[in-house]
Amino acid sequence: MLHFDRWKIISIIGTCLLGLLIALPNFFSKETLAGWPDYLPKRQMPLGLDLQGGAHLLYAMDTAELKKDWLLSLKDDARKQLRDAKIGFSAAGVQGDAAQVRLVKPEDSAKALVELKKLIQPVGNAILGTSGFNVAVAEGTEPGTFTLKPTDQGVQERVQSAITAAIDTIGRRVNGLGVSEATVVQQGRDRILIQYPGLAEAKDIQRLKDLVGKTAKLTFHEVHPSTTVADAKSSRIPLGYKIAQSAEKADEPGSERDYLINESVIVSGEDLVDAQPSFDQQTNAPIISFRFNQSGAVKFGDYTSKHIGEPFAAVLDDKVVTAPRIISAIRDGSGQITGNFTVESANELALQLRSGSLPAKLTIVEERSVGPSLGADSIASGRTAGLIGLAATAILTVLAYGTFGVYAVIGLLVHGIMVAALMTLVGTTLTLPGIAGFVLTIAMAVDANVLIYERMREELRAGKTPIAAIDSGFNRAFVTIVDSQLTTLAAAIIMFWLGSGPIRGFAVTLSLGILTSVFAAVTITRLLVSMWLKDAKPRSRTLNVPV
Repeated sequence: MLHFDRWKIISIIGTCLLGLLIALPNFFSKETLAGWPDYLPKRQMPLGLDLQGGAHLLYAMDTAELKKDWLLSLKDDARKQLRDAKIGFSAAGVQGDAAQVRLVKPEDSAKALVELKKLIQPVGNAILGTSGFNVAVAEGTEPGTFTLKPTDQGVQERVQSAITAAIDTIGRRVNGLGVSEATVVQQGRDRILIQYPGLAEAKDIQRLKDLVGKTAKLTFHEVHPSTTVADAKSSRIPLGYKIAQSAEKADEPGSERDYLINESVIVSGEDLVDAQPSFDQQTNAPIISFRFNQSGAVKFGDYTSKHIGEPFAAVLDDKVVTAPRIISAIRDGSGQITGNFTVESANELALQLRSGSLPAKLTIVEERSVGPSLGADSIASGRTAGLIGLAATAILTVLAYGTFGVYAVIGLLVHGIMVAALMTLVGTTLTLPGIAGFVLTIAMAVDANVLIYERMREELRAGKTPIAAIDSGFNRAFVTIVDSQLTTLAAAIIMFWLGSGPIRGFAVTLSLGILTSVFAAVTITRLLVSMWLKDAKPRSRTLNVPV
């Protein structure tokens, strides 16, 4: 246990030096690092919002809009299901919190009920006892009518899926700005927390809100070929159509530029694979060029080939951004969106379209900003707390265990360097809870040395020789150390799994600290004790263990 081969000594020393090299940039400013040679590492630990300052935004998802969209989708699915089964229906719409369908022939009710029940999907987990169905289909009060109503369990699953999709979308939008340490997590049932470190100016925070808050739901619809908006308003809106406002401002104050479009979506933004800002070759105005996937290209090509000469509306967030007439069939799956774009707005919209649309509208319910001066004070306070804790631990350890206590302190220094190196290598964001976790691991690293040294004292009191007592101290205490560290590691993993934000930062630092504390307390200390033994044995016949 106390013998080290030469290759082991070289490996341990090499690991410590490598860790020091990786952790070193964290102790210098970015200006100083810019002057370093290219072959030296320059990566630093990213600082969290509480240390660096920045924006803290809490969004709430509009679940009412989410449910409304689902009901419209249910209505379209019911129409398609009945149409495919060749069952005639005279009306299909949304009334209250349910989609309703009316048959032409009430005698087809039994057959229609079978077809509509095919839309029901199971939700939940049968193992956990939460199995159920997303939609309840029932016959209405009048003959030949049916209602399709989302269940509470179906709504909950829909909201959770929407939150998960929104987090992925927002993450792609934020990462598209080149910021990797931004935090996007779920908070509660229908809220999303965004922490964006480094933002200080109000205009930058506003740009972030504009980028994140826009739904960017792009759909393509048929424009009614004959009925105008004025005719629809004066008489009745045709079945299956709706009036959509234009995104462009009217030429004259008070005038309206609306479109009568089909509610059914021909192609949606979900089929987009790319969207890039560009310029119109004739007018040199900013536009957005997009490209569909294979499925979207087929639907886009089929529709444009059958409706040449008719207008075709591109709708973004319920407003028509452009409605050109189809000149020829577009079968390559690509197109352009024109409008009153600036270069900046075209870039942002292209990024939003590439990232995907949000399932529903997000509303800010809490907004805070942390100044960089407050973050600097937090770093200084955390550094002071860490140094005081390290110094107090070092003094007490040396007073309690003498020379071996000095070896334990050296192990503590290696432990701190290795934690900083691993956090830098992994890219873990350092937060105030993370600093607390680091200070806690210092005490845990010393605790391992205490177990080893106290075991040595017990073995010496039992009459064992110094070498046997030292060897037994490392051997028998190792199992206890591993057991205690594993239980703490399990708790840290659970905190990381179930927690969010600051809790995760604490859990990550604690987990890394546990791994390095075992290396520092067992391997480093054992190597130093082994070297002490080799030096002390030739000089003294009676060996005194300094613990």
